[in-house]
Amino acid sequence: MANLEALGRELERRGKTGDLKRLAESADGRKLGQMIDTRAVEQAARSGDAAALSALLRSVLSTEEGKRLARQAENLLK
Repeated sequence: MANLEALGRELERRGKTGDLKRLAESADGRKLGQMIDTRAVEQAARSGDAAALSALLRSVLSTEEGKRLARQAENLLK
């Protein structure tokens, strides 16, 4: 969780939070949002279940939409 918080701070420092929001609101972002079991994510996050969060992230990143969004998000930090 600390890594995500650090990433968020870095994106904010670089003025990229708007770009990240646009990625989330893109067609790929909306499609992934519909595919994600938000209850499972919330439960795993609340319980600190890193293995479950990793599995959920792997499932998202295994999709074409997830791969595209990950590449675009990575480019924001370059």
